[in-house]
Amino acid sequence: MSTNDLYLAVYIGSKTSPRMAAWMALPEAERKAKEIEGVKAWKGWVEKHHSVIVEMGGPLGKTTKIDANGATDVTNQLTGFTLVRAPSQAAAAKLFENHPHFANFPGEGVEVMPVLPIPAG
Repeated sequence: MSTNDLYLAVYIGSKTSPRMAAWMALPEAERKAKEIEGVKAWKGWVEKHHSVIVEMGGPLGKTTKIDANGATDVTNQLTGFTLVRAPSQAAAAKLFENHPHFANFPGEGVEVMPVLPIPAG
């Protein structure tokens, strides 16, 4: 497998988005029922696409940014990732149409990008 057919899907969302506010405003029993439904939908998505999932990935936790000034805790919209194999970026993106991350849960979207080869040098 070459890196040209690998695509990184990054799940995005925000703890302060209107979608998350609406989710958190649900009565606990309703939110739990939606969580169960969402997990079933996510497992169904994984089962449907298992042949192209290279790395299931998972949820992402607290972020620390390291730069020339040292390490700092930061906030971003990255909530999880999955690595898939597809013949094109359009085909990879199509895998995530109506994904449970935003169809069932309060996630805002999925960003899909190619994993590029490291330049020779």
